Amino acid sequence: MGWNRWYAARSYVRTALWIVPLIALVIEQVVIRLIMLVDVHVNWVPLISATATGTLGEIDTVVTLEISFIVFTFGSMLVALQVASGQLTPRIIATTLLRDNVIRFTVGLFAFTLMLAVGVRARSDEKILAIGGTIAVLFGLASILAFLFLIDYTTRLLRPVAIVWRIGERGIKVIESVYPETIREPHVPIPPSERPIDAGRTMMHRGKSAIVLALNPDALVAAARQTGGMIELVHRVGDFVATGEPLFRLYGRATEIDDRTLCAQVAFGGERTIEQDSTFAFRVIVDVAIKALSKAINDPTTAVLAIDQLHRLLRLVGRRHLHDDAVLDADGQLRLILPTPGWDDFVHLACREIRFYGAENFQVARRLRAMIENLIAVLPESRRPALHLELHLLDRTLENLHALPEDLALARQADWQGLGGSSGT
Repeated sequence: MGWNRWYAARSYVRTALWIVPLIALVIEQVVIRLIMLVDVHVNWVPLISATATGTLGEIDTVVTLEISFIVFTFGSMLVALQVASGQLTPRIIATTLLRDNVIRFTVGLFAFTLMLAVGVRARSDEKILAIGGTIAVLFGLASILAFLFLIDYTTRLLRPVAIVWRIGERGIKVIESVYPETIREPHVPIPPSERPIDAGRTMMHRGKSAIVLALNPDALVAAARQTGGMIELVHRVGDFVATGEPLFRLYGRATEIDDRTLCAQVAFGGERTIEQDSTFAFRVIVDVAIKALSKAINDPTTAVLAIDQLHRLLRLVGRRHLHDDAVLDADGQLRLILPTPGWDDFVHLACREIRFYGAENFQVARRLRAMIENLIAVLPESRRPALHLELHLLDRTLENLHALPEDLALARQADWQGLGGSSGT
């Protein structure tokens, strides 16, 4: 199995809600058999009820409760997902909710307890499994507590501030993994003269049209070094690649590398994921902000919360050494050209659309200015030109929007809270 298939399998397991309940069912089958073995040799007195009728009634109650919990959990979750994706962005489903282990393991607890109670009830015709009945009732009590906790947890989870915070946290982890080194000043990219000009062979994408989700750069560098050549990936992570479009350009003896070997190092899918896509967290947070700024929703406070997270991410990215598309081997030889976003790409993504849709709102304009001015003050000199440009564009936009001098002066004040956190002095 190639690397791309392993990646697809791991990604699916991390997001599939049914995996944990399935594992819980397998564990239940082991536990019920152990209970039967122990119950034969141990004279156990039930802790909950001293009579057989009472024990069976308690087990039946546990079965009813678990079915209710599972039905209510999935039903309410579907409604909550629909509402949250409509008000925020549909991309939060894959990036946050489906990957939440609290929800997955709570549903797994319900499934385990349900099947355990059913198994104990089915084996209690001639003799009550006292140990099994006690364990089933205890897990039923634990399920009640877990259900109450899950209601509180999901209510807090689906708030806009919690959603954008989680996306920001995941974005930080991705940025730190994709760009592990801090910025080096001054940064000197590889001169164009050292890059090859003519490709010996261009490999086309022969699979289905899809999005580049992730790639295995270490394997590509190793393959290029083994042949003494160089590989160029035409598209970067997050790009859509249609069937028949160029995927790799091969230079030197890298043309001898088998196409299947190269294809196995690139994972494709129908929707962008956050694992290796350093700009996708920005994209999701910006989508939340501009959805909140739409006339139908008109929630600028949510947009300010989104800018808070963009501020976190830009501070981190601005201090990292961003790739100059060149990956060297251990000997310092150029082996892989890998397109990656630059600093200007991150700044444009974080500022332009929010300014376009939200500059007319005082909260958004003031919080956006506070973010830009702070980044200018704390980031290295090489990061400042793009930020100065965004500040200049914000000023020009505000001049066109506000005819009254008092409104213009208010909109031009930096405010970390959007509106209400600055005295204007």
